[in-house]
Amino acid sequence: MNSRKQFLMKSTVGPLHIVASEKGLQGIFWKKQDLPLDALNDIKHPAVQFILKTQKQIEEYLRGERQDFDIALDIIGTDFQKKVWEHLQKIPYGKTCSYKEIAVALGDANASRAVGTANGKNPISIIVPCHRVISSDGTLGGYAGGLPTKSFLLNLEQRFCN
Repeated sequence: MNSRKQFLMKSTVGPLHIVASEKGLQGIFWKKQDLPLDALNDIKHPAVQFILKTQKQIEEYLRGERQDFDIALDIIGTDFQKKVWEHLQKIPYGKTCSYKEIAVALGDANASRAVGTANGKNPISIIVPCHRVISSDGTLGGYAGGLPTKSFLLNLEQRFCN
């Protein structure tokens, strides 16, 4: 039995490739990963349960009905990447933070580029909100889903921010 599953979710921001293991969500990617697509027929498989929960919560988020996610994560990355990704999860809904602010929060004001690189390798788009990170000058910077998608997500959050 393959412990990792991949499912293609159609959404208002385009196709999302959701990958999960038996331990939790491993990724929400903009491009297909090197795994077969799954039909999610084995409803009892833990990875399928994580994928179904992720799909439901992403749909709620995109409708403005959800601001926080409660899905177990099984993130694969370096220790530094994991620290950056943990910090991303602390950025409040509807707010932004700069790469430099994250570097300072992690204890190294000179690590902005390293933070940017880790941010760009974030495997769990939307739920680990790398779209909330912008350049110090206020410009959007980059985004794996494309700048129009980053702008859409930020505007969505602004519209529904409490």
